[in-house]
Amino acid sequence: MKPSKTNNAQNRLFDIRLSDQLNPQNPLYRLSEEIDWGYFENEFNPLFKGKNGHPPKPIRLMIGIMMLQQIYNESDELVVEKWIENPYWQFFCGFDYLQWKKPINPTSLVYWRKRLGKDGLEKILKATVKTALKTKTIKSKSLKKTTSDTTVMPKNITYPTDSKLYATGCKILVREAKKLKIPLRQSFARLAKKSLIMSGRYAHARQMKRAIREKKRLKTYLGRIYRDIQRKIKNNKKYENSFEEIFPLIDRLLKQKKLDKNKLYSLFEPHTECISKGKAHKKYEFGCKVSLLTTHKEGLLLYSEAVHGNPYDGHVLKQAVEKAEQISGRPIESIFVDKGYRGHSVEGKEVLISGQKKGITRSLKKAMKRRQAIEPHIGHMKKEGKMSRNYLKGILGDENNAILCGIGHNLKMILRKLRVFFAQIFYWIKKSLNFENNNIIFYLKKI
Repeated sequence: MKPSKTNNAQNRLFDIRLSDQLNPQNPLYRLSEEIDWGYFENEFNPLFKGKNGHPPKPIRLMIGIMMLQQIYNESDELVVEKWIENPYWQFFCGFDYLQWKKPINPTSLVYWRKRLGKDGLEKILKATVKTALKTKTIKSKSLKKTTSDTTVMPKNITYPTDSKLYATGCKILVREAKKLKIPLRQSFARLAKKSLIMSGRYAHARQMKRAIREKKRLKTYLGRIYRDIQRKIKNNKKYENSFEEIFPLIDRLLKQKKLDKNKLYSLFEPHTECISKGKAHKKYEFGCKVSLLTTHKEGLLLYSEAVHGNPYDGHVLKQAVEKAEQISGRPIESIFVDKGYRGHSVEGKEVLISGQKKGITRSLKKAMKRRQAIEPHIGHMKKEGKMSRNYLKGILGDENNAILCGIGHNLKMILRKLRVFFAQIFYWIKKSLNFENNNIIFYLKKI
């Protein structure tokens, strides 16, 4: 069934329209008029098929709430609660009369992100770039010069240690066995908890031999539970299907060693990677790498992608440039990058690497100094956005969160531009009025 639409055509006898009460110079009010909402309805209507079931929520409502969530860095629950309290948010989502009830259940945002997927979110990112051009946040020629860099998007997991992973594995296996009513020889619930606590205490006191002893105990407990369940569900397809996801992870955890590659760092997020970016304050981060490409002058994000497998920076540049050209609709002429991109495979573009001296003119040297300007933009996406910790589950969650952070970053830049634009208008009006008043006062004094 096709999504419903918000009908504001009918006037109400006792209600006043929000468009007659709100400040039309508010940046969010102006942004709602600049965005092409019809584009989203044309693009996302084909996602809904069939004639049965409850009509989906309006597309503008869902896209608007997702945008507000990224602009103000809110969770799924809080963005829905604050939506009721803020009339500007309601007007932004297409309602012209004040609403008193929650528009959606917060879990609807989870389903919408999955429904849109990576391709759907890229279309929203494309719309933000068009809106930035329309509002003159960036100039058309700015899309020719770009800057590219990578960063780490940490996953929402605890700091991985062997002791924690063994204890977590015990809990998961025992919980699943209880759910299926499989009698265990011993659950090791109290013993595993005690060993985990003592392992942490010994490590804190630098008594490493004792800490290693407790870690080995936890590994033994996990192995016993694992083998006990394997024996009792053998040749039982019903039970084997219930453990088909967790058993390979437990087996991988028990076999992995200290110096192994592609280690398991979380049983809940098994695709999490350990990435070292050479930071003094944080040697290792656990998540995935994100490739970013922004305009060189303003810093508007043209493309953002979560890449797994911890690839070399130079290997992801070609795809980032191709995708950015598809989103912006304009060819890129030059890309400014750091030394981590040496050995890239981009052809037909001018790729300028930091420290490069061959063929560098004075103007290019000045432009290359501005490559570092992408770092503050990454900092804003982490500090004020959701890139500092990714709460979305799985590989799809990584891909979605990377693009959503870019959408939020672009919308914040557009709002800032609209805010500054109206501040300048007020300044010019005030200045002209003061000039006229001073002339009148001077004329009266002269008389």
